[in-house]
Amino acid sequence: MVQKGIEAQRLAIPDSYRNWKKWGPYLADRQWGTVREDYSEYGHAWDFINHEKARSNAYRWGEEGIAGFCDSREILCLAPAFWNGKDPILKERLYGLTNNQGNHGEDVKELYYHQESTPTHSYCKFLYKYPQNEFPYEELIKKNQRSREEPEYELLDSTIFKDNAYFDCYIEYAKADVNDILMKITVINRGKKPANIHILPHLWFRNFWKHNNRFSRPAITSSGSNSVESRSTRNGRYYLYHQGGKQLFCENETNNKKIYGSENETPFVKDGINDRVVNRKRKTVNPDKTGSKFAIWHKLRLRPGQEKSIKVRLSKKKVLKPWEDFDDVFDQRERECQEFYNQTLQSHLPVAHKHIAQRAFSGLLWTKQFYYYDVFKWLFGGPGELKPFRSNPRNFSWQHLTNRHVISMPDKWEYPWYAAWDLAFHTAAFAEIDPYFAKEQLLLVLRESYMHPNGQIPAYEWNFSDVNPPVHSWAVWTVYEKEKQLNGKGDFKFLEKAFQKLMVNFTWWVNQKDKHGTDLFEGGFLGLDNIGVFDRNHMPPGITRMQQADATSWMAMFTINMLRMSLELAEENDAYEEAAAKFFRHFLNIAWAMHHIGQKDISLWDDTDNFYYDVVEMSSGTSHRLKVRSLVGIIPMFAVEVIHKDLFKNLKEFNARVAKIVLTRPDLASLISRIEEMNENGNYLFAIMRGFRLEHLLKRLLDENEFLSDYGIRSLSKYHKENPYVFDHHGHHTISYESGESRSNMFGGNSNWRGPIWMPLNYMIVQSLRKYYTFYGPTYVYEFPTGSGKKLNLNQIANEITKRLVRLFERNEEGKYQYHSSDPLHLYSKDPHFKDEHLFYEFFDGDSGKGLGASHQTGWTALIANLIMEMEESE
Repeated sequence: MVQKGIEAQRLAIPDSYRNWKKWGPYLADRQWGTVREDYSEYGHAWDFINHEKARSNAYRWGEEGIAGFCDSREILCLAPAFWNGKDPILKERLYGLTNNQGNHGEDVKELYYHQESTPTHSYCKFLYKYPQNEFPYEELIKKNQRSREEPEYELLDSTIFKDNAYFDCYIEYAKADVNDILMKITVINRGKKPANIHILPHLWFRNFWKHNNRFSRPAITSSGSNSVESRSTRNGRYYLYHQGGKQLFCENETNNKKIYGSENETPFVKDGINDRVVNRKRKTVNPDKTGSKFAIWHKLRLRPGQEKSIKVRLSKKKVLKPWEDFDDVFDQRERECQEFYNQTLQSHLPVAHKHIAQRAFSGLLWTKQFYYYDVFKWLFGGPGELKPFRSNPRNFSWQHLTNRHVISMPDKWEYPWYAAWDLAFHTAAFAEIDPYFAKEQLLLVLRESYMHPNGQIPAYEWNFSDVNPPVHSWAVWTVYEKEKQLNGKGDFKFLEKAFQKLMVNFTWWVNQKDKHGTDLFEGGFLGLDNIGVFDRNHMPPGITRMQQADATSWMAMFTINMLRMSLELAEENDAYEEAAAKFFRHFLNIAWAMHHIGQKDISLWDDTDNFYYDVVEMSSGTSHRLKVRSLVGIIPMFAVEVIHKDLFKNLKEFNARVAKIVLTRPDLASLISRIEEMNENGNYLFAIMRGFRLEHLLKRLLDENEFLSDYGIRSLSKYHKENPYVFDHHGHHTISYESGESRSNMFGGNSNWRGPIWMPLNYMIVQSLRKYYTFYGPTYVYEFPTGSGKKLNLNQIANEITKRLVRLFERNEEGKYQYHSSDPLHLYSKDPHFKDEHLFYEFFDGDSGKGLGASHQTGWTALIANLIMEMEESE
């Protein structure tokens, strides 16, 4: 069914960044501590610009704020700041610990929630909880100086929220038009005593003039007691209207004197407004009321329970009566937002599930960010600039990479940079609410200014050359199918564009990660962090080669995705039949290789354990399976596709080639199930895992003593808790089950986990089970859980796993959502202003369901919304 309604109509307008998506929540939550802003000699990004320096340093590549809005090129930025009268600094940005400060790596130490957003950001709502007493910056640092054995010390572990001594700060945006942005900040005193709060809506220009002599410095100038005018050669004029308050102006220029001990270029530097409000220094703001950074200073005193709203309007046109339609616009946009989600989410969904899904989608939309990074300029300096001195320049081989787009981030504080395989999962969720953006994002990383000339897709800014699993093809096909189901017709042009670039990426994988030409692949790290017996990027001496079950399986999935796409494209262009035949044969080759390695015929599949394992080849000439039961051995499930006979009707060339392959090499064809047989519905199954292997893999996958948790599928089998795996080679390399973050510091920081539940991999497991069900049907049943005697078909099993995943977001016996960690004040279980707020963690403890890692990684954890919707459809 095609979505209708005003928001859906806005989405369909072409050239969206000149229209309703021109303005949005595109500011980072954290620009400090990023690789882009790191100009240190040794690449110490976390220390070069830290939280302390952030308020005084004008950034080179981006901006940050709390619930900030900006245009799609981040020329002009709008965001609030707060001060409780007790903190040593204005609250202009969210605080958190660096990778070195946290006992489990970097971690934001604030309470904030993405409440609502439409896909065009015509309406957005954000909640920030600000303590009334001095923010415990030092306490958070000191208390987190603990071992990895202990959990992180969080803000709610302190006493700062005792007696509800905090403000709820709601930041809302509504668009009256494309360039007419309404901002409302509503503050409520949740405490038991009257309290003061200072609210300072900020408007400022990103410092684009400092590094580009084509642009002069823009200016924001007072045009009356309740309005200012911004002027720039890049975006013309804008008018900001406000109600009362004191106007403060400074420049978005670095305080060189404070940071470097050298003279400032202007007396009114970036931290001037902070110093005027907090330190009462009058000479730090411009008395002439002009500058590239501006704030309106409101001072409020609120009684317990009292609320007060501050209104701001930023418009491209002069508005004679800026407040006349202000409330009506907000009401209308809020209604349109709810209308959109009512149409998107099935009416029969339980209310609690609708709440989860809507918050997941809203969080996904809030974590978009303008991302700007030109590696060549970063390495060598821009025109007229000195070359930065770096002893070992990061990303030196990526000098072609020039990124300047709005991109979906994993988490705008903990990971304020795109990650290739994260982004692929994001698009699967975006496809449900904004397929236009999903397609745009997928094509973006395949552009010549992103993809390496050799065909590699950039991983992430810390090391673009790291290898992520090749899930882009899966995402392209998933988005294409979802839009086709929604509209009745797929976007053929998008599919063809993506296919052509994916061919280049596929070739890179074949040339770079199958160096021996055996159709067995290596990828090293591959995003699976700490579930290997050793770091697969740095193998122990004496190991000459590793054949990775997961890398090879990912490539099998890549191949079957490309086969399916080429068949779809061949319906309109028979030239793609040759590509289809090529990928069909490659799929057979990979299947063969997974079960026959070298002269000794050692297989990735272990016939005794009935599981897939990595295999290492030693300099001595011997080979060994690394018998670690982890997701590595589950990923072969993902290489599955069900194709209806009608798709082959007119593909004479493809059919002839397939028939010849099957005739001459029936041994190959037999490895990917019985492709010459179709089911009663006319479907063929293409899969690495035949019925026998699938059956035995499911026995482990669905065993509560192995992979099946009360809250989904674990990353590492619980079998290893009592049976650690030891690889005796140049010392003991041991791995044992841990339900959450690992005690091993193999990868450092928060890249350490062993057994938790990952939403994206669980989503792919559920998807794969549904595909197998499409072929095998309801008569094929399996024990769920293993050993229970209860038999379910594969679709029912997919639903049961989904229900366990949804349980993470449902209330437990304490009355709080299962994923919430320690809560000494019982706010999430009892406080009505806390208990309905959702967070979306990076992963979840395999035993307790506790949320771990990044707390706002709505990107791939938003897949919980897909799971909810797909479960309802299947039932």
